[in-house]
Amino acid sequence: MGYAKKRAQGSSAAVKVTKSDSKSRSAPKSSSGSIWQMQLGGGSQKTSMKRLEVLLFTSELADLIEAGMTLGQALQALANQGEEGGGQKYVCKDLCDRIVRGETFSSACAHHPKTFEQLYVNMINAAEASGAMVEVLRRLADHYERSDMMHSKIKSALSYPIVVLVFGVLAVVACLVWIIPKFEKVFASMGATLPLPTRILIGMSDAVVSYGWLIGIIIAGLSFSFVYWKNNTESGRYRVDGWKLKAPLIKGIVAAGLYSSTAYTLKTLLVNGVNVLHALKIAEETCSNAVIAKALNTARMRVTDGTSISGPLAASGVFPRMMTDMLAIGEQAGDMVGSLDRIGKRYQKDMDRNITTFTNALEPILIVTIAIVVGFIAISILSAVFKVSSTIG
Repeated sequence: MGYAKKRAQGSSAAVKVTKSDSKSRSAPKSSSGSIWQMQLGGGSQKTSMKRLEVLLFTSELADLIEAGMTLGQALQALANQGEEGGGQKYVCKDLCDRIVRGETFSSACAHHPKTFEQLYVNMINAAEASGAMVEVLRRLADHYERSDMMHSKIKSALSYPIVVLVFGVLAVVACLVWIIPKFEKVFASMGATLPLPTRILIGMSDAVVSYGWLIGIIIAGLSFSFVYWKNNTESGRYRVDGWKLKAPLIKGIVAAGLYSSTAYTLKTLLVNGVNVLHALKIAEETCSNAVIAKALNTARMRVTDGTSISGPLAASGVFPRMMTDMLAIGEQAGDMVGSLDRIGKRYQKDMDRNITTFTNALEPILIVTIAIVVGFIAISILSAVFKVSSTIG
């Protein structure tokens, strides 16, 4: 059943919806095991939903509307399922109230920019115009699920080396602070001249023990400065995002994920009737990489007829030739949506393959790095022991 038809049926019962809404708000919350109740309640009122909550909200809203509920009834039902103080309950109540007062769903969503990004609002607006609300909600849910899956794969691939390096650094620091000083006392009591590797190791230990607080302050200060520069300055974000697209090992993962996400975003917007220029603007605003966002902005400024985008994207030098060629073929054939879908699938497969390659290449690199550090410590201690033993003998 189309959304326009549902809205027409529901408009004659606006007073009934208002009354039923007020009654349902005063009624006790249902104890049914909804997935929304997995959210832990907090002491303060949350006014927005997380990305995963938006995905679940969109999917359940599509189910309820398809089952025959009006939009206001579906939103009230979702609000009743939410935890007290939770973002989902607050947002759904506000959306329902605004719709009862006569606002459109897209306009109501626009009042919650922290929950619903511009892509979401524009697609809902297109759904209201076409009357295909359920279908558009399904596409939005698929888009969010696909995007979250790609982000989780990238995070899991990059988190493994970070965890290993952090624990490795902590183990080395613990060795320098607690273990090496004990050997130093033993070697000092022997009065023998220590080998160069041992003297270097003991010097590192003394530096960490004596000036560890200063080293910690310097590292914390540099880290804070870097994060502030990256997050709060345009040049910092642009340089770091550019480095992500060029850094060895990770560039294949990050770049392929961004290309796939950009293609899927444009495809999702165009298939719902959003024009090319507006779709490029939304893709630019939702892109997480400043370099690609700037390329999309430049392409949008250069597009004059509102249809061809492959040329400006190719001229930016950011997107791969294969991607822009596939897009150009789709434009010539009049199937830009199908071409964007194929681009998204292609680079999603590339991302999965690059993650496997990255993981396989990273294991021996980490093993060799750990072996070098452990080997240096072991050689430094054993060489000193042999030197002291020979001196005593």
